[in-house]
Amino acid sequence: MAQTRDRLGGFGVWIAPMTLLRTPVPVQREQFARIERLGYGSLWTGEPPASSPVGGREVFAQLAVVLGATERLVAGAGIANIGARHPATMHGAAATLAEAHPGRLVLGLGGQAGDRPLTQLRDYLDALDQAAARLLPEVRYPRVLAALGPRAHRLAVERSDGVHPFLQPVEHTEIARKALGPEPLLIPHQALILDPDPGSARERMRALLRIGQRNVETPYTSNYRRLGYGDDDLRDGRSDRLIDATFAWGDEDAVVRRLRAHRDAGADHVLLQPLTDDLASAVDQLERLAPRLR
Repeated sequence: MAQTRDRLGGFGVWIAPMTLLRTPVPVQREQFARIERLGYGSLWTGEPPASSPVGGREVFAQLAVVLGATERLVAGAGIANIGARHPATMHGAAATLAEAHPGRLVLGLGGQAGDRPLTQLRDYLDALDQAAARLLPEVRYPRVLAALGPRAHRLAVERSDGVHPFLQPVEHTEIARKALGPEPLLIPHQALILDPDPGSARERMRALLRIGQRNVETPYTSNYRRLGYGDDDLRDGRSDRLIDATFAWGDEDAVVRRLRAHRDAGADHVLLQPLTDDLASAVDQLERLAPRLR
């Protein structure tokens, strides 16, 4: 993992699938090259759930655009949904990109649903290993899991190269590092808004959360409860305490302090997600932060 850590560096970028869906590919290429010039080490995106009526760009096709538009940037699937493709198809796609761009792909896996999600993920990893033994077995690429809780961390240690937690506070990064030990990759995501006004920043964050489920137990809310957040924190768009723990807001210095706090807590590589639907606007914010992150 040392080579992957060195290539990633301290900070990368996470862009929402819907932002990329709305952005023409020629514009994407320009902005991806700009992200690379700013010194970020990676660019990640995910894909909607397999059941989503909206759809989106297929994640491996999207990562191919990232890799083709840049020279050094690592492309990350965060995550490739295991409900969207057969394990052999998953490996075939990842191995093709890894062979074409050596050392520049990290495969993040997740998206399981229903009863016994960890059993479902473990079975998928078994099938993925079997496919890798038959198809392009000489091609290697790191894989990380969308793991939040202790059982998921144990599975990640056993069966992957690390974890990619999404929308979690710094305290979770510290817990994850202790659970994983020193070797596995720990690549948390951090959503951010460059807005020093607490009222407007928090309301913009809550508006995004209202688009999703409300007052429904999910792996995210279950993990927040595990971290000590209760009903008062989870209802009505979440409490200020939980908003402030999971989102970074403020001026450039305040946001950079949060990003560096993840690193101090044990993260290998922190992914910045500026909360905007416009890709060029997101990169504008990344440009404002970049000098302070070097």
